[in-house]
Amino acid sequence: MLDIRLIREEPERVRGAILNRHQEAPIESLINKDLEWRRVLQQVEELRKSRNAISKEINQMLKDGKDAAPKLKEAKEIPDKIKALEETLRVIEGERRGFELLIPNIPQSSVPIGKDETENRVVRTVGKLPEYPFGAKDHHQLGEDLGILDFERGAKLSGERFTIIRKEGAAIVRGLINFMLAIHIRNGYTEIWPPLFVRPEILQGTGQLPKFEEDLYRLERDGLYAIPTSEVVLANLHSGEVLEYKQLPMNYCAYTPCFRREAGSHGKDTRGIIRQHQFDKVELVKITLPEQSIAEHQALLGNAEEVLKRLELPYRVIELCTGDLGFGSEKTYDLEVWLPSQKKYREISSCSNCGDFQARRANIKFRDRDNSFKFVHTLNSSGVAVGRCLVAILENCQKADGSVAMPKALLPFLNGIEKIG
Repeated sequence: MLDIRLIREEPERVRGAILNRHQEAPIESLINKDLEWRRVLQQVEELRKSRNAISKEINQMLKDGKDAAPKLKEAKEIPDKIKALEETLRVIEGERRGFELLIPNIPQSSVPIGKDETENRVVRTVGKLPEYPFGAKDHHQLGEDLGILDFERGAKLSGERFTIIRKEGAAIVRGLINFMLAIHIRNGYTEIWPPLFVRPEILQGTGQLPKFEEDLYRLERDGLYAIPTSEVVLANLHSGEVLEYKQLPMNYCAYTPCFRREAGSHGKDTRGIIRQHQFDKVELVKITLPEQSIAEHQALLGNAEEVLKRLELPYRVIELCTGDLGFGSEKTYDLEVWLPSQKKYREISSCSNCGDFQARRANIKFRDRDNSFKFVHTLNSSGVAVGRCLVAILENCQKADGSVAMPKALLPFLNGIEKIG
């Protein structure tokens, strides 16, 4: 959520940022509603001043022995007027907040301006692309041939975009999770084992609600939502709290299953496990001082990259343009891993700096050195998506005989599995 003072004082900057994002946002409705709120607030304040002035006047009249009955009648009417206006103010404030929650974050000045993913910028490319003179298979075919991916039974149990991962495949998934967590814990992250269902205000804090409700799974009876990412939990761990500046940065990591309806992705990646309703992910979140967030963003990106480097998977780093930024992000790097079957790089991690956008929504502050209270900055990154990492290993590490060799760095986490097939 943006600072309302920024919208009041620099409306053209906010309008320009939304225009550069190529997104729809009710900025004019918000500006008008804020003006209405301020007008009513001014009326309330004037009535309070009038009440105080009349009280003094009545006291003086009584001292002077004058008839104060007309003024007393006037004074009695003021509290009812104030009460009615305060109720109006409360309603308007709720309407204003509703508009505020739909305004996206403002991109950093360093973010390239562009309309969509075609105008993202390649920062660097890492690793040599594999060559397959024998004709490479995609992960769907490899998974079926090796007996580790069962799409038919997954669909039988739960419908499309659900998959059974079996035998060595299950062991690889478990090994990848432990491998990633080991790296991140060594790099100073505190592991969290969080709940998978949260209250709506928690999703509002990180920006999934109200804008992206159609992508969420909701438990109607309990009023809870299944998490679409553990960023939701980690970034809200300190919601409503005031931290001390010496505590920052705070670094958290978590493995969780994640749940998304993929409501806007019908027809995309229907083959295989790239886009599922239930998927596994290791997530990283940093809660930092504002002056540290740019440097911590680079550190966060390096932490996510380390996973791919150690697995020796070819990848590239992409800086997202304004038109491709996520709703709550002010700057994002994507890590894209090479998939031989598609002959292109595909996203495996998104590393974002949200500035104070989420902290304002979740009310997370810190006491600075001068005892002033300020909002923290929050950053998040996949560290990385487990299913897509499995896809990348199957496709990049396949052999001519149909087997798949495991990356050396992963072997200590696989209980003796060096290859499958």
